[in-house]
Amino acid sequence: MAKVFEFLADGFEDIEALGPVDIFRRGGVEIQTVSVNGSDCVTSAHGITVKADVKFEDADFSGADLLMLPGGLPGATNLGDHEGLCKLLTEHAAKGGMISAICAAPMVLGKLGLLKGKRATCYPGFEKYMEGAEYTGLLFSHDGNIVTGEGPAATFPYAYHLLSNFIDEGKVKEIERGMMFTHLIKGR
Repeated sequence: MAKVFEFLADGFEDIEALGPVDIFRRGGVEIQTVSVNGSDCVTSAHGITVKADVKFEDADFSGADLLMLPGGLPGATNLGDHEGLCKLLTEHAAKGGMISAICAAPMVLGKLGLLKGKRATCYPGFEKYMEGAEYTGLLFSHDGNIVTGEGPAATFPYAYHLLSNFIDEGKVKEIERGMMFTHLIKGR
């Protein structure tokens, strides 16, 4: 079974963090939220406090299939300032492990040199922090082991795409229909 970790720091973007967790759990994929604050509780950019599944220092990342970074400010900046997380991301990427980041969070990957030569997207205006990347401006971009998303409204297509890497595409489509995403795409 796939093993996914999503990292939370104070100031994370609510939907970009919790939307993928919801979608992955509906898909039966094990995903753990990881606080990098040294506390179980993490507060979003919009003042919602959530209890993470595990603190960074207590987590076992061995066998991780995907490491996920939600955006939001100052959440993405706080993720980029966490030395342990930056080391983990670099080591995971060196092994070819999948990493995803959305909105402002691709700047963390850019700072670490993980976007060099990759097609990537982010919240408009943050492309200047994606060192060495080819900015696509798409809702999400997948290049090799890196998946990036544009921003809050891209959360659903970004998360469904990520999920499709771990479960059958038919099941993903079933979840999309059940969450009324297909209806949304077709319009009212």
